[in-house]
Amino acid sequence: MTNDTENAAPASAPLPILERRRIEAAFAKALYDQLLPEIGRERARAVLARAIEVMAREAGAAMAAEDRATRGTADLATFHERLALWTAGDALRLEVIESAPDRLGFNVTRCRYAESYRAMGVEEIGDILSCNRDGEFMCGYRPDVRFTRTQTIMQGASHCDFRYSLPAGGPQESPE
Repeated sequence: MTNDTENAAPASAPLPILERRRIEAAFAKALYDQLLPEIGRERARAVLARAIEVMAREAGAAMAAEDRATRGTADLATFHERLALWTAGDALRLEVIESAPDRLGFNVTRCRYAESYRAMGVEEIGDILSCNRDGEFMCGYRPDVRFTRTQTIMQGASHCDFRYSLPAGGPQESPE
C-alpha cells in the first residue's frame, strides 16, 4: 500500500502505484529467482523483505515531510486522505470502519495488488512486495502510530483488516 514518493513519475504523467508495483514485482522476481539457489528460500525472502522495509520507511518519511510542508501536519486524518493514492484505478476497495483523530480502521475487500501478483506468478513473494510495506510505511510516516493487521487477502483471507491508532494521551502532531 505505500507511495514511493522518491520513485514517482513526473507530475505530468504520474504512474499509478499498482503499475509501479507490477514493474517492481517483475524485477524482484528475477532477483529472488537468482537468490534462491545461492542462499535458499528463507534467506532470500529475508533479504528481499529487508530491502522492501527500508524503501517503505523512507517513502513514509518522505510523504510525512510533504504532508507537513503542504498540509501542516502528518496525522491519521492526512494519512486517511492519502489512501486515494493506493485505491486509484480500483486497485483497492476499502470499507472504512472508523476514522477519528486517534484511530483509523478499514478493511480492504478487494486487492488488485494481490490479484496482479498471482497473475504474474509471484504470489510466493507477494506478501513481501506489498503487505510487508504497510507497517513499515507507517513507521516512516508517523512512528508513534500503532499498526495492526491480523489477516490479508494475499494470505487467502476474505479481507485485510488495517487498524491504526495513536497511544492514549500520546503526542499529537499539531499544524505548524
